[in-house]
Amino acid sequence: MPIIVNVDVMMAKRKMSLNELSEKVDLTLANLSILKTGKAKAIRFSTLEAICKALDCQPGDILEYVPAKKSNRR
Repeated sequence: MPIIVNVDVMMAKRKMSLNELSEKVDLTLANLSILKTGKAKAIRFSTLEAICKALDCQPGDILEYVPAKKSNRR
């Protein structure tokens, strides 16, 4: 998937544990873990806002677009 979730990077920069972030954003550990590992298919803006507030960052610090590699087929 071309969208990379960097929640773990921001958590490390802020020295925040998964448990602490879970409490601050009122999200279960399981759902936060799914997001953190990049397995989530969607995220609510309210959840993204809560994460950004808790980590004192911008959405672009958490979400990154990386274009998929094109095949060399002709």
